[in-house]
Amino acid sequence: MQTGILDPVPPLARYLAFSLRQDGEPRRILRKLPELVDGRSAVAGIGECMLNAVNAQVPGLKTFPALTGPAIAIQSTPRAFWIWLRGDDRGELLHRTREIRDTLADHAQLVDVTDAFRYGESLDLTGYEDGTENPTGDDAVAAGFVSGAGAGLDGSSFVAVQQWLHNLDHFQALPQDAQDNIMGRRRADNEEFDEAPASAHVKRTAQESFDPEAFILRRSMPWATADRQGLVFVAFGKSFDAFETLLRHMIGLDDGVVDGLFSFTRPVSGAYYWCPPARDGRLDLSALDL
Repeated sequence: MQTGILDPVPPLARYLAFSLRQDGEPRRILRKLPELVDGRSAVAGIGECMLNAVNAQVPGLKTFPALTGPAIAIQSTPRAFWIWLRGDDRGELLHRTREIRDTLADHAQLVDVTDAFRYGESLDLTGYEDGTENPTGDDAVAAGFVSGAGAGLDGSSFVAVQQWLHNLDHFQALPQDAQDNIMGRRRADNEEFDEAPASAHVKRTAQESFDPEAFILRRSMPWATADRQGLVFVAFGKSFDAFETLLRHMIGLDDGVVDGLFSFTRPVSGAYYWCPPARDGRLDLSALDL
């Protein structure tokens, strides 16, 4: 597996998304990626359009769905591949970005770069803890990685990536009890409370309440520019089933109740990737039979 998926989120990160150049050769990208990604300080995911370009398939990989709920539209913005750079030095992340970009420049175009950071002890910019129900230990491995599928697939993972844009001015203008009702938890002690409304985020995404249970391994991080901010939502899973169950419930497709989060934030992108396993510090792409 790519061990960076299991490691705690780093102090700093950079998310890179690439598209294929019209005259590029995707097989050359896939041959170079193992030299650039070690699975620990850099985690990589490959999109369906990249595999289509080389006539390869991975069972379970698909394009992120564009969904429309009662009052919410979820965007799909597929890319060829994605790299999550992890570290603690912005300069080093910049130079690693340049190395990857330049090495692949003849075949891929870097279309999106998002700088992210750890806030407190895994806090969202709202001040609430992010990922309180994250599985740990063996449960994290069971939720986040493929097993029993055979060589080249076991130890791989599927990741859903969304960039959420917060309206913090609106959120911070709300009374504290209204903020707590959106989350379903009190910010003061991080405790859930039964009297929270049905739209509370913790009630819309109670992973153990679904059948089957919908546990995902979250590795989200806040992002910010001079006048925009939000969360890079990153959810790893043994498939996309759990994520899609949660997303459909959040936007009210099951019962018409929309997650309170949408009162102040919304996703502006959405993509799915397959994260191949790694061996000895290199991506294992043997499943693609290149």
